Amino acid sequence: MTAVYTFCTVVLGVALIVALVRMERGPSMLDRVVALDVVTAAVLGSIAVITARTNRTDLVPVLVVLSIVGFVGSVVIARFVAVERAEDARILTQEEVREVLAQQNAIDDEAEPVHDPDAARAREAGIDSAGSRGPVLGLEVEPEAPPRDGEMGEGARGADR
Repeated sequence: MTAVYTFCTVVLGVALIVALVRMERGPSMLDRVVALDVVTAAVLGSIAVITARTNRTDLVPVLVVLSIVGFVGSVVIARFVAVERAEDARILTQEEVREVLAQQNAIDDEAEPVHDPDAARAREAGIDSAGSRGPVLGLEVEPEAPPRDGEMGEGARGADR
């Protein structure tokens, strides 16, 4: 079994050296990012070999955290390296910006409000959108009589009897 551990350690060491050379010489940012992924994988493999060789289970959370960090880092870098369409990368003129904003405002004005707390309060109070008091959409609001002396309001103990 020692031969397997030694072989894995040598292969991981070679991969680490080759990846570090690629990170140094890489002509593009993408080459450097891929090399960084290989370095992360080599470090993960090395920790896994150490964990298997020494029977240390306390290194497993380190493996999990390092793999998550490597994955998230790769996704973030890939997001910024992604090639945009030439049309999206072009800087708009002021006229084009005004046109785009006008289109977005027209779409926003046509859309129904998803949740309008002011309108909901107005409906509960019996105020229509014009501001006059009275029934709204057939909803009649009856004023609640104040409690008399010795009486408790709604929800008080004994009110259900």
